[in-house]
Amino acid sequence: MPNTPDLFDQQRADWQADPHAAFDAWLAQQSFRASSADVYRAQWGNFLEWLAAKRATLHTVQRPVIEQFVAQLDIRRPQRMRYLRLIERVLDHVREVESAATNPARFIAQDGNAAWRKARDNEPTGFLTHDERALLVAHLFSPMGAMPAGQRWRERRDRALVAVFLGGGVKTGEAAQLTVDCYAAGAPYITVDASNPLLIRQARLAPFAVELLDNWISERKTADLAGELLFPAASSGRHMHKATMLRAIDAVVAASGIAASRVARASPQTLRNTYAAEHFEDGTDPERVGQWLGFQQTISVHRLLRAWQDWMGEQIRERDLAQARVSGTPGGDLHTAVDDPENPHL
Repeated sequence: MPNTPDLFDQQRADWQADPHAAFDAWLAQQSFRASSADVYRAQWGNFLEWLAAKRATLHTVQRPVIEQFVAQLDIRRPQRMRYLRLIERVLDHVREVESAATNPARFIAQDGNAAWRKARDNEPTGFLTHDERALLVAHLFSPMGAMPAGQRWRERRDRALVAVFLGGGVKTGEAAQLTVDCYAAGAPYITVDASNPLLIRQARLAPFAVELLDNWISERKTADLAGELLFPAASSGRHMHKATMLRAIDAVVAASGIAASRVARASPQTLRNTYAAEHFEDGTDPERVGQWLGFQQTISVHRLLRAWQDWMGEQIRERDLAQARVSGTPGGDLHTAVDDPENPHL
């Protein structure tokens, strides 16, 4: 590439005028897989949103702003490092264009005591894969066979509980407080009550959750359960404790067959996250998803959105690596190395 002043001026103008488009042009020169490029594009977009909120640009941003961005990401430390390496490589390019001598992202990456390193190495925000979700939903509709009446209504209850987490995004504490008045048969929403009237919300239900709740309401009437709680612990209508609820969810997940293939537990929070992910993938406005989840601040749903994007990136990376191993091609490891933002040649 000829080092002419006119060319540098044009590149500088491109990054100043439209850093999204300039990044796309830079990305096109890196020979990445399309799936990896999509992940990097999403990561870069998140960083540019942060710069805009901090009233900084690629040319004025300093170390504290980048460090704050990486530290607030609700992801594992290795994923934070990937973000940081991506920013570092792009700023290397941008500041080479500008003939600047320093890159603030590099100093952050080399600082062993930086705040961003305090993220956990394990247990990131979890989601179910498409296959896991499909298997779990299929199990929820599977025949229950012959069983005593008491066991039967509990099984119906537990399947409906999974449905309100996976298909309604409800929290465990909220599920324990739901009453029969919170749901009308066939309705696409469930009302989540709160002591503060301003916090009462309607959570949108997936069609499968509507059907399972209808089945449970019918079973509950047949069993003639006492009280007004939608999910009682016993026929007397007693409140369902969180530990009991967690055991019930674990049993349903185990029966579906997905627990054996997972490293992390498929908890009610995992199901709630997956509810959000389904809507993100469908293109639902994040703020609307946040309303259904009961978030009071939009930053919360955007953090969850970023966590899902990062999780998807990890899934793509693992899939590509697995495919390369199966194919046995010598280039399998090369693709992995090229696609990793920690690669110095990114």
